[in-house]
This record gives sequence, structure tokens and C-alpha cells, in this order.
Amino acid sequence: MSNSVTPNQAMAGSNALEIPNVSKRRMVTDHVMTALSVSAMFLVLAPLLAIFGYLVYKGVGSISWDFLTQTPKPVGEPGGGMANAIEGSAVILGLASLLGIPVGIGAGIYLAEYGRGGYLGFIVRFVSDVLNGVPSIVIGIVAYSLVVLKQKHFSALAGGVALAIMMIPTITRTTEEMLLLVPSQIREAAFGLGVPQWRTTLSITLRTALPGVITGVMLAFARVAGETAPLLFTAFGNQFWNFNLNQPTAALPLQIFAYAISPFDEWHKQAWAGALVLIVMIVVAVSAVRLAVSRGNLRGAH
Repeated sequence: MSNSVTPNQAMAGSNALEIPNVSKRRMVTDHVMTALSVSAMFLVLAPLLAIFGYLVYKGVGSISWDFLTQTPKPVGEPGGGMANAIEGSAVILGLASLLGIPVGIGAGIYLAEYGRGGYLGFIVRFVSDVLNGVPSIVIGIVAYSLVVLKQKHFSALAGGVALAIMMIPTITRTTEEMLLLVPSQIREAAFGLGVPQWRTTLSITLRTALPGVITGVMLAFARVAGETAPLLFTAFGNQFWNFNLNQPTAALPLQIFAYAISPFDEWHKQAWAGALVLIVMIVVAVSAVRLAVSRGNLRGAH
């Protein structure tokens, strides 16, 4: 019998040797890319964790029941807190949300459902993109001209208007993108059943995209929650309790700014504590909404 190897057998043997090499190369590539992805994740989280850890280190020692329930004390008198600023921030952010969220979602619905190729849609989309990049201090000056000068006094309403203007472009563009991700077959099915377009948009398309829309709303909320410059021109600040929307109102960013630039060590400690409270408020608000969405309480589809 002949022991010679045919060409087909030689090729089969060569392929058998190459398959393990290819598999090994793919495995190495997979591990390398996984390691790079994990490293990128840690690079993103590291600054956040460092900032939060430093805030806890500097501010947790000044947080007490008095800090959360009392108003600021006069200069030189120990104690006091930022309860009025916490309340003022909640009022201003709530007012900004009431003014900005409906407008932003409405504009996003128009861009996604009615203004895709129109000239007006192009203008709204362009203005939203430009407004997203406008410095917050410029928006504060605009709100000062539109509200404060008309009222002839600072107010929580003016602060809410300024922050609402900042929220609108982010919500608008996020809502538009989320609605465009909804398959067109869903709309066509509703049209085939005789459902009018406005009802299809509100009851089907928007409900389907609701988790993404809510995420955009919380991104806008988190962005404006720590803004100081617009409030300097509008809410102005207050050392006392205030529940009147037409009067100057304290806010955590304003109080932190005033205490941070002061020459008093006690106020510096309270500024760190106020910054920690502000971050915790933002994290709790965003986490609560995200948890509600993940559990299905705010989902569009049932």
C-alpha cells in the first residue's frame, strides 16, 4: 500500500491547524476588547466617585438636624443651616419642571411627527441645538430682561423661567430621538384602525417611547439643578423662609456660592455640606425615577 498523502488530505490537515489559531486569536481579541471596555467604564466612573467621595469627606461632618431644619445664622454666630435654601431649590426646580417639561416634550413631538422635512422643523431643531450650547449666564441675563425687569424685583418665578429655558432644548432633542426610534409599523397599524394622528401620537407613540423621554427629562433636570449663574440674576437669594413665587428666594447653589467665597471657616464647612446635600438630592431624584421606570410603573406599554 502507498503511504503518499493526497493534496486534499494535506489541505484538510492545514485547515485543521489553522482553526485553533483563528479561535485563539478571536479569544484574545475578545478579552482585550472586554478589558478596554471595563477600563473605559472605570475612567468614566473615577471622576464621579472621586468628587462624591471628597464631598462626603468635607461635608458630612457639618450635616446635622439643625443644618437641615434651620435658616442661616448672622455672621459670627455659630450654627444655623440651609433649610430655606433646600426648600427654595425644590420650589424653583419644581417650577422649572412645570414650565419646561411640557414645552420640551411638545416641541420634540412636533419635530418627530410633524416637522421632519419642513422649514419650521429645521428652525426649531437648529434653535434647540444652539440653545443647548448657550452659556447659562447668558440665559440668566435673558430671564432677567424678560421677567425681573418687567416685575421690577427678583423672584422664584424668574429663577424657574431661567432654568426652564435651559431644560427645554435637552428635552426637545431627546424626545425627538426617542420618538423616531418607535417603529413606523406601530403608527401604520393605528392608522389602519382609523385612529387619528394626534391620538396615535399621544396614546401609542409617546407611551411606547416614554422610558426614553423620561430619561431625557431627568438629564435636563440634573443639568439645571446645580446652576448658579442664572439664579444670581433672577432668584437672587434670601436668608429667610419664603413661599411666595414673586419674592427673592434662596437656593442651594446660591447659598453654596455665597458661603464658599466668604472669609469665614464655619461658612466654608457649611458650603461643603450644602454641596453634598445638593448632590444627594439630584442622585435621589434621578434614581427614584429610574427605579420607577425599571419596575414598569412609568412604562408606556403594559
